[in-house]
Amino acid sequence: MITIASFIVFLAFYTLYYTSKRAVLSYDLGFEKWMQKNPKQTRITGLVLLLTAYIFWLFTQSLGCGTLLFFIQLMAIGSLIVILTPLKKISRLTLLSLFIIVALLEFYYA
Repeated sequence: MITIASFIVFLAFYTLYYTSKRAVLSYDLGFEKWMQKNPKQTRITGLVLLLTAYIFWLFTQSLGCGTLLFFIQLMAIGSLIVILTPLKKISRLTLLSLFIIVALLEFYYA
């Protein structure tokens, strides 16, 4: 459940990152062009995803702990997206492999 919430936070911040006018944008994954052309729907989608991830954190943790972990995760993932996206280090294969490894570790140790 925590892995899914982390992935949703990543998607939410990534969609909100692509609505920025200052960011250096690349169009490697395909849906980035749509996000750049439709900023209003992208912002709404990003905010809904953030709210969904926060609700996931609240269901897995308590109110205080879930809120704290959500904001810590949002800051960590957000800084990695801002740093790694212009360097083009985020690819589909990297995301998929990282998600699978983390999900397996979560289910193995849970």
